[in-house]
Amino acid sequence: MTQTSASDKQSRLRILSLALVYPNATEPGLGLFVRARLQQMAECAELNVIAPVPLLDYLHPSQKLRPRSAVPIRRQDGRLEVYHPRWLYPPLGTPLNVFCLFARLLPLVARIRKQFHFQVIDSHFGYPEGVVAALLAAAFHCPFTVTLRGNEIKFAQYRFRRPLIRWALRRAARVITVSEELRKFAIGLGADPAKVKTIPNGIDPDLFAPRDRSACRRKYHIPDGSAAIACVGELVERKGHHLVVRALREIVNQGIDADVWIAGTTGRDGPGYETVIRNLAAELGLTDRVHLLGFLQRTELPDLLSAADVFCLPSTLEGWPNVVHEASACGAPVVATAVGGVPEMLPTQQYGLVVRVGDQTALDAALLLALRKTWDRDAISAWGRSRSWKAVAEEALQTITESCSRKI
Repeated sequence: MTQTSASDKQSRLRILSLALVYPNATEPGLGLFVRARLQQMAECAELNVIAPVPLLDYLHPSQKLRPRSAVPIRRQDGRLEVYHPRWLYPPLGTPLNVFCLFARLLPLVARIRKQFHFQVIDSHFGYPEGVVAALLAAAFHCPFTVTLRGNEIKFAQYRFRRPLIRWALRRAARVITVSEELRKFAIGLGADPAKVKTIPNGIDPDLFAPRDRSACRRKYHIPDGSAAIACVGELVERKGHHLVVRALREIVNQGIDADVWIAGTTGRDGPGYETVIRNLAAELGLTDRVHLLGFLQRTELPDLLSAADVFCLPSTLEGWPNVVHEASACGAPVVATAVGGVPEMLPTQQYGLVVRVGDQTALDAALLLALRKTWDRDAISAWGRSRSWKAVAEEALQTITESCSRKI
């Protein structure tokens, strides 16, 4: 990569991004989709990132009084300057969190502005980041953008959060959504349709591609003739891992030798869920068939996805789940629930099967069909690898650049 000259830097758009889910040293798997887009955008723009870290962890009692000293306050991540300010908020996720975060970030953003005169604030997720971005943009007289990624639909069901999200979306210079479902949601809350653009996520096609399937199956000790169902995601209830375990019982009852392989760690809102999965597997007599792999590095995931006969994501809430495209890119057919952008990601049954949310019978049947069907894994891979993070970043940067024509 060639070194950027001082004149090039001067002419490039200066963006301050706000993302609570940006990866950090203690949560390396957090928000990798946010990081991927920002890293690619940094090829053509100047970016600083603010990624606040909770001072108290209410969800993990053993750690709740421990400051996250392992996370540096400021660090360099590739081309990105990343700030990890600690912030304190009341438990239970009340709307007060917005104002606690705004109060914490206001002096930091003022200091950053003296050295990095950003032209636009780019926020990831509508709540609380989008609302806080709206407040910061008003304070610093600059435009802001919001990317909706999925949890906004859930948060909009809360009495006091919905009006805050609506207020932010109506003030945003641009709203980016990762799926058509979220685009309609934003417009329904009053966002100007002309300022809402759908930009689906992408993948790294150099990393996510089919690998030697036999070697990958040997790595996980999957015997010939045995079916492997892979799941990837935080160990939280909304990801539906327990539904796959229940489906496995029916699959085995139908005479198919199959195991489930789950990659992921406990999420911020799911302490204790690993125990739930293990207890369910024991209750159903599947202890030896349910494998919890813990956190896998990105470089390891293609091995699991290439080894899998089918990938399953029975979530109840998603925006644009990257792992679906990553699984497809590795040639694995997908069975997933019709949430967020999943129907757009699996437009035909050539690539996988889509089932209703929470329908265990339909999930059982779809997994059985997927394991019995002959799939064209090369065609699936070509589809999954058709959209890169570079393309996503180019579209996002163009949209964010357009936002700078509007002043707050």
